Amino acid sequence: MTKFNERTLTEVKVPAPAPQAASRPGATLALTSAATAVALMTYTAPMVTLPEVAADLHTPLSAQAWLLNGTPLGVAALLLVAGSLADDYGRRRIFVAGTLALGLTTALGALTSSTWLFTLARIAQGAASAALLASSLGLLVHAFPTPRGRLHATGVWGAFVSGGIAVGPLLSGALPSWRVSYGVLGAAAVLVAALSARLLSESRAPRGGRPDLAGAVTFGLALVALVAALTLGRDGWLRAPVGLLSLAFAVLLALFAVVERRSATPMIDLGLLRHRRFLASSVSGLFTGLAVIGLFSFLPALLQQTVGLSAMDTAWLFLLWSGLSFAVALQVRRLAGRVSPRWQLATGFLLHAAGVLTMLGSLDAGSWTRLLPGLVTAGIGSGLLNAALPLAAVESVPATRAAMGSGAQQTFRYIGSCAGVALTIAIATSTGGGLAHGADIAMVVSAVLALVAAGGVVGLRERA
Repeated sequence: MTKFNERTLTEVKVPAPAPQAASRPGATLALTSAATAVALMTYTAPMVTLPEVAADLHTPLSAQAWLLNGTPLGVAALLLVAGSLADDYGRRRIFVAGTLALGLTTALGALTSSTWLFTLARIAQGAASAALLASSLGLLVHAFPTPRGRLHATGVWGAFVSGGIAVGPLLSGALPSWRVSYGVLGAAAVLVAALSARLLSESRAPRGGRPDLAGAVTFGLALVALVAALTLGRDGWLRAPVGLLSLAFAVLLALFAVVERRSATPMIDLGLLRHRRFLASSVSGLFTGLAVIGLFSFLPALLQQTVGLSAMDTAWLFLLWSGLSFAVALQVRRLAGRVSPRWQLATGFLLHAAGVLTMLGSLDAGSWTRLLPGLVTAGIGSGLLNAALPLAAVESVPATRAAMGSGAQQTFRYIGSCAGVALTIAIATSTGGGLAHGADIAMVVSAVLALVAAGGVVGLRERA
């Protein structure tokens, strides 16, 4: 087996691959982008309908984090395994299976009648999303072998990440109920899966061995313990259950590291974390989830409960943020050769921090118009992040492990998302000054985390 180390990041010796079918760049880019957009729409749809879903499923405030966190939990737990499976057994095969499973599990989510059934359906959606997200960048790397083509493709793909985030809340708010929106998204995913089965070409970079299921189980359980600890923290951070769950997270994380070191085909070679480019990519993904996604996942619900906006009004307001993110991500490819992904990431984090800080006091004043400058600034920052992240991911590992590289970065992004959502809800709902005051504290925490990320990305430059 080929191990990742100092040498393999620059020179990879692998057996000559078997002849593979000619790729269709246009179809590959269109279908992977469409599936990614549907996956992100499924993820963001509950953001503006959270109050409605919680009321329909009789979900208490203390458990609402699970309604949002089901999908990122499933993604984070299985993304690395999905990346390895895509490289080993066929990226097209895993992509089609994941997209089809996303359609079916999303449709099933519309039929659930309790908090825990809905959460389980969301976790299943996350697992399906993991398969299509991890394999999509691998398919793009195969279809666009030149640096210029790859830059264009990852830029468009990153823009559709922002596009999915933008359209999901609008679709959910415009349709008669959240159940109908889930049915529509499920049908869209099934359609993309059918087209992908006919039009995509297969590619793989097999390494042999079995999937690292033991690593996936220990990692998934560690993540559940972390989210549970943060969720229960709103009732007191020093309580025994929070401490025990935090200890369980640490123990399971250590066990995961042991499993990975002993596995013949690990989910991730932990030695990669010694390389600054890979570490910078991972840190960027983690803090994008923790600072950006964590705050903006719960902010729409806070607006509805403090300012009194409807679900549709909230969706239109947040289109300013997500729409700008989409437009900026689509245009960032023009910076190729002039601004490195590292500096794009740092600038994105700084703009997010600046935008969030300008929104302080808006909810307490009951004024949605005071949010506008911050949403514009943070939206531009988010677009820079979404455009630079996929390129940083594929550049941080050898081309033959592109799916694993993208899976690793996105895993860290969704780990951050799970932790960020739970932390934001815990902070916003546990302060004595009300939801508006709690929202201000959550915004300050998000801005500080973004500043830390910007400093970390700049500091983790490659040694000469």
